[in-house]
Amino acid sequence: MSIAIETFFLTPGAPGTLQAQVQQMIAEGILSGRFHAGEKLPSSRRLATHLGVSRITVTLAYTELVANDYLTARGRSGYYVSDSAPVPPTYSPRPRGTDSVDWSRALVQRFTGGDTPRKPDNWRGFRYPFIYGQADPTLFDHANWRQCALRALGQKDFAALTDDYNDRDDPLLVEYIARHSLPRRGISARPEEILITLGAQNALWLTSRMLLNRHRQAVIEDPSYPAQRDLLTHSGCRLIPVAVDADGLPPEAIPEGTDVIFTTPSHQCPTTATMPLRRRQALLARARALDALVVEDDYEFEMAFLAAPSPALKSLDEDGRVIYVGSFSKSLFPGLRLGYMVGSEPLIREARALRAAMLRHPPGHIQRTAAYFLSLGHYDSQIRRMSQALHDRRRAMEAAIADQGLTIAGRGVYGGSSLWMQAPEGVDSTQLAARLQGDSVFIEPGTPFFAGPDRPGRFYRLGYSSIPTARIPGGIARIAEAERALL
Repeated sequence: MSIAIETFFLTPGAPGTLQAQVQQMIAEGILSGRFHAGEKLPSSRRLATHLGVSRITVTLAYTELVANDYLTARGRSGYYVSDSAPVPPTYSPRPRGTDSVDWSRALVQRFTGGDTPRKPDNWRGFRYPFIYGQADPTLFDHANWRQCALRALGQKDFAALTDDYNDRDDPLLVEYIARHSLPRRGISARPEEILITLGAQNALWLTSRMLLNRHRQAVIEDPSYPAQRDLLTHSGCRLIPVAVDADGLPPEAIPEGTDVIFTTPSHQCPTTATMPLRRRQALLARARALDALVVEDDYEFEMAFLAAPSPALKSLDEDGRVIYVGSFSKSLFPGLRLGYMVGSEPLIREARALRAAMLRHPPGHIQRTAAYFLSLGHYDSQIRRMSQALHDRRRAMEAAIADQGLTIAGRGVYGGSSLWMQAPEGVDSTQLAARLQGDSVFIEPGTPFFAGPDRPGRFYRLGYSSIPTARIPGGIARIAEAERALL
């Protein structure tokens, strides 16, 4: 018996190659019970004509399905559903009942309702995506990343791919961070003082979990990274927002009783302010006087295309009280979720145990792939390429903003990938962002970055890591037009 060719169709816009789509379509037909053992499939030529794809695409899909024992080839007769193909389940799902659990009582802690804004899933569909922190596929080195991933899948690295590291990390990645990444920031650290994390967010969560509770007090910059403020709120600590100025966090404003200080001295989030050396020294002196710890989030230091970045705050630390957080998410791609934290050995030992209790360790294959990409020089090449592109876009941004008479509130001393903007009096950036979406322009309202009930509504952030240079003037012109319309 043959399977009717009308049952075969491809879904428009489906992910993956055509070969993968054909393979998945047939496998799902077998797993769902629509195709039965012994049934004959259409010839590769006939199915290719029906689907509008090349014959080799169908032939390769059939060959792969034979290798996986979904199909069997019978000489010149053709391809059939294998007798040993996976059998669809014989049970039927039970009808969904009414949820009788009172979740308002069952949940002893809530994590929803924070300030962290959600970026739209369709942001790539915007013609003018002034979005921050997303990767530009035209700048990423796909070919060499793929080669490094394939190398990490090889027999030589089988242990890195398959072994449970328990609480350990990939030694090649740790070695690169210790010998290359940290010295560029003026930091010296032993492997025992380095922990690989699932991005900077994971490192910040680990530090807050270890250092804070309802009896302790933490200082956070205002404005600041909303997700960081949310996770500190979850810790139950007394959270004190301290307003930043043109040089970042003012040490003299840090109140007595502070146990932990969270700061972004090299590239303040979101104002992009850079803390001068004298203030960094004053911040360390204030922390010493309070016997407080300092958590330094050193994001985007690689994007210093205007001048060499200042040494990290950790490099000035003589007491071991600075905990350094770094990440490859901004410089490679955010979906990588790979970062690291550096601190005194007793702290890292406890962080390692806490991480192991939660997720054991970041995937070994991802760590080894990143280690190869970094150590073979591909990372440095990508940083140079990204820096040049961001420099060009920065110039286009500033020129277009000047032409349209918009106001920059913070532009970053050394570079970066965003500008902190201020709308005219009477213009709310949330309304501005909503209005611009209808014109295919995406901007980030600044209100969620601020703490407290009376949050300024005039600020917004413009990222330029994902928008082509040629489109920048048109996007800025639309922002200016929308601002004028709201006055």
